[in-house]
Amino acid sequence: MEKLELKALGKINLGLDVLGKRPDGYHDVRMVMQTIYLYDKVILEKKNEPGIEIESSLFFLPKDENNIAWKAAKLLMDEFLLREGIRISLEKHIPVAAGMAGGSTDAAAVLYGMNRMFQLGLSLSQLMERGVTLGADVPYCLMRGTVLAEGIGEKLTPLPPLPSCQILVAKPPISVSTRMVYEKLDSGRIENHPDIDGILEGLKDRNLEKVARSMGNVLEGVTEKEYPVISRIKEQMLEAGALGAMMSGSGPTVFGIFRDRKSVKQAYAMVRKQKLAKQVYMAGVHNVRRR
Repeated sequence: MEKLELKALGKINLGLDVLGKRPDGYHDVRMVMQTIYLYDKVILEKKNEPGIEIESSLFFLPKDENNIAWKAAKLLMDEFLLREGIRISLEKHIPVAAGMAGGSTDAAAVLYGMNRMFQLGLSLSQLMERGVTLGADVPYCLMRGTVLAEGIGEKLTPLPPLPSCQILVAKPPISVSTRMVYEKLDSGRIENHPDIDGILEGLKDRNLEKVARSMGNVLEGVTEKEYPVISRIKEQMLEAGALGAMMSGSGPTVFGIFRDRKSVKQAYAMVRKQKLAKQVYMAGVHNVRRR
């Protein structure tokens, strides 16, 4: 296999709770993650010369060791003493620095793809063990689907799939540093924790309305204070008929859950017209897990 093309799927957080800060500086979290059908295209090509080359559709993304996809390739090349090189082409569609795991899912695609291309024989769990050394979201991006994430995000429990629905994604023209958000978050002062158990019950009962009612994200309190446009986009989506609307991850992307294609298309037109978001997408949910 000399060339491989993969879809690196983005994610949203149906719920994100922070339980406390660990001695190592990381935060213990409890999150419900959901893959959506908005993806980057990742193309891997073997090359005779050793080394890693990265091409990207976005000029400002790093093309060296500062790119997490580069780090993923280097990890496997060093461990398995691969003599051939790899060329990685990233066609980006997932908003960058937006709380949708755009970088992490690209890294997961590189790990998954190189394992196949070079016949390394690693299982999914073994890939996930390596992925967590690159970033807390990488193991989930390898697994995909509807998942409860605990610990720093690496302890993953598959959940019943999110009932069929449509997702509207809107990113305002700002970028947010995940590190900044967590540094400003004082977990000891969190008064309103999201109803993660309510989300789990809604998934078990296949009750989309209960899932939407139970959604919550403790990081919204930090990011919305810095960027009030996030609250305004959420309000727009709810006015347009969303069952629920929330910031994903550390933001600034906002997503809304809609019952059907007709309602999400109407909301899409409304959000685009208001021009609060620079990037607006409609996407279905993706519930196929890797094995």
